[in-house]
Amino acid sequence: MAHNGPLYARWSGDRVLLGFRVLPQHTNPLGICHGGMMATFADMLMPMAAIYQMQGERRFLPTISLNIDYLAASPLGAWVQGHADVLRTTRNMLFGQGLVTADGDPVLRVSGIFKMGPVLTDGAGRDPFGLREPR
Repeated sequence: MAHNGPLYARWSGDRVLLGFRVLPQHTNPLGICHGGMMATFADMLMPMAAIYQMQGERRFLPTISLNIDYLAASPLGAWVQGHADVLRTTRNMLFGQGLVTADGDPVLRVSGIFKMGPVLTDGAGRDPFGLREPR
């Protein structure tokens, strides 16, 4: 997270929003957010959203497949924010999709398949990041 962050999360009332400000360490030589940073962000966005949307035990969700469509650039200083939805879960997999914006404009469309990994901690707690309840 020293290079990929800081990341910020907020509960919108029905979903988790994850975001970051594009800083110099996130950019390529053209001064726009590097595609690898955007892919990393998308890979964190969907499992985090799933933690808040899934029923049952909270699990580690390693990535099986991640598909990304880059729609536009995210310039230095832009606020990048994403949301994601769980489309389906099976005994072994989770399917999700998300949309990422930069200053409100769509920049990334993403879908992924994640393995249902081991239970995290005690597997309970639908608000592990304290986003629904003020601390």
